[in-house]
Amino acid sequence: MLKWVQRQSFRNNKKEKEIFICPGSDPRVATCRGKLQNRRSKLNQEINKELRLRAGAENLFKATTNKKLRDTVAVELSFVNSNLQLLKEQLAELNSSVELYQSDSTDSVMPMIPLGLKETKEIDFRDPFKDFILEHYSEDANQYEDAISDFMDTRQAIRTPLRDSSGIALLFRYYNQLYFVERRFFPPDRSLGIYFEWFDSLTGVPSCQRTVAFEKACVLFNMGAVYTQIGAKQDRSTAKGLDAAVDSFLRAAGTFRYINENFTNAPSMDLGPTMLEMFVQLMLCQARECLLEKLQLQSKDNRSVDICLDLSQEAAHLSECYNDVTQLINHDTVRDFVPYSWSSLIQVKREFYTGMAHNFAASGILHEDAAKMSDATKDTLLYMHVEIDGMAQLDIRMPKDASERRLLGRAHLREALVLYEESQRQHRMCRELKGKQALTSVLRIAHKKALNAYTATETEDDFSDLLDPPQIQSATKFQLSLTPPDFAQYRVTDLFKSLGPIAIFSAKRHWTAPRLVQLHKGRTTDGFGFSLRGDAPVIVAVVEPNSLADFGGIKEGDFIVAVADKDVKWSSHDEVVTLIKNTDDSLNLKLVTPMDRNYLKPTKVPSTNKGSVSTHSSSSGISSGMSSPSGSMAQHNNIHHHHKRLNWNPFKRYSSREGKDFYENVILR
Repeated sequence: MLKWVQRQSFRNNKKEKEIFICPGSDPRVATCRGKLQNRRSKLNQEINKELRLRAGAENLFKATTNKKLRDTVAVELSFVNSNLQLLKEQLAELNSSVELYQSDSTDSVMPMIPLGLKETKEIDFRDPFKDFILEHYSEDANQYEDAISDFMDTRQAIRTPLRDSSGIALLFRYYNQLYFVERRFFPPDRSLGIYFEWFDSLTGVPSCQRTVAFEKACVLFNMGAVYTQIGAKQDRSTAKGLDAAVDSFLRAAGTFRYINENFTNAPSMDLGPTMLEMFVQLMLCQARECLLEKLQLQSKDNRSVDICLDLSQEAAHLSECYNDVTQLINHDTVRDFVPYSWSSLIQVKREFYTGMAHNFAASGILHEDAAKMSDATKDTLLYMHVEIDGMAQLDIRMPKDASERRLLGRAHLREALVLYEESQRQHRMCRELKGKQALTSVLRIAHKKALNAYTATETEDDFSDLLDPPQIQSATKFQLSLTPPDFAQYRVTDLFKSLGPIAIFSAKRHWTAPRLVQLHKGRTTDGFGFSLRGDAPVIVAVVEPNSLADFGGIKEGDFIVAVADKDVKWSSHDEVVTLIKNTDDSLNLKLVTPMDRNYLKPTKVPSTNKGSVSTHSSSSGISSGMSSPSGSMAQHNNIHHHHKRLNWNPFKRYSSREGKDFYENVILR
């Protein structure tokens, strides 16, 4: 059960309203990110309104035969479509506001791409859940008012999760609670009239389904989105911040991959398989980008030839990864839904890191220790240079002297300048990216450094400067592993545990409504005439013919849900036996009879004396509700029962407990 850290109430227009603040959530958050999410929510609602207007206008246009009315509807449709397009452009612009999710560090760093959260509407579970508890479980629904309220409050809280570990924990707790709620209240053969409505994070179009699987997928999507926001906000000027960013992006990628593998046919575009795969690859690229930055940070003060060549190949590999993401974005099911600023930023990064690869290659080749390269370094340099047919390339893959090193290094620097200028051009072409000061600064600084290095090596004119350098073969030393969601880390308690063990008392199982059985022993009666097996709940294993239990209506396979006034659905075998022994001559039982299957298929154990309760235990059955027979009462009317002795089968394997019970021959008197 959730513990609320704060509860406030205030009066607004003479109506009292309560605000619940849950750990990991703050609905009153006033940060730029919170305001952005509120604007996204309002845009989603306006888009939904326009979509309903358009659907109604289209139906009217198809149904009417009046020409004047059709012309009027056509004009209205054009206005609605225009408004809808404007709203979608505003939503795309909000999704492009990546700078609000970035680190507060003053250093110039390449911005990352975070995902916005999916919005949802509030759902009132009270009436459907209470009706189902009364109908299916035959219990007083008012006893579960607090549990239902806690569940609703948790769902309300996940709409505004914090961008930290507490927000992630909140989403995990709600997701794990859905495991119990789905099995308690969502039978496979009927609907409770509960609809889960979520808005697409990219288009704002609402999707509505009755299945809890859709709710789970959307919660997981928001979990991955929060991970991307956590990764984007890290201070990447430190090794610790870079490690945290890598971890967050890998967790985001693992979450999106988990959704793609476990939830199919989602109605929302952002949950489509191609879109999710694009998200996975994008997060992996950003994790690699952080690793490259960490490698640069660690070697900032002392970069040898080997380190420069390693950085060159890592940058080339990162550029290839961003190129793969670009190919995914150009897919038919993705192209029209990804914000233009995202695709533009990915193209900028592709050109930028290709230029960085050539820049680091030039740094290694022109290094002061390049003349003393080891054989391993020479092999690396020879491997990383790839010739491409049809291009006027400089015919130097492994320089032999200082002159060739200068020519090859200058060729790489010139290529780096060209690529940096191309990344700046693409940056200027996107209106949303032009205002990103951090990105502008990163591109300008990189271009300036490459230009200074190129100018410093300039001597007499050489026709070889007109030739392109060999292409750089990408390689990486980092093997990334996706981190799937760890649901076991955030264990929760079933809010509706008092309904009974979920394997038995679930929405897909059926049993009769509880009935009360009263048994009264006479002076000459040895026992009640039934034996038990199993735990939580305890099951009636054997009912002896012509016994008090038989006359009282107890059946083999009945579940004992209460002894006297004590609920025993979660009690062990020994606890129930002890309660029955302590009842003396009068026994009140509340029983339910499963309707799905026969729970007494195991071999019957020979009965004890009439009215005895065996204390041996075996596997319990599985069940869950329907109509109720009335309670019954059986009394002893001087009916004489013949004493039967227990028969021990030497060829049957018994547990030590069963053997002990046979020898002790426990009789409830």
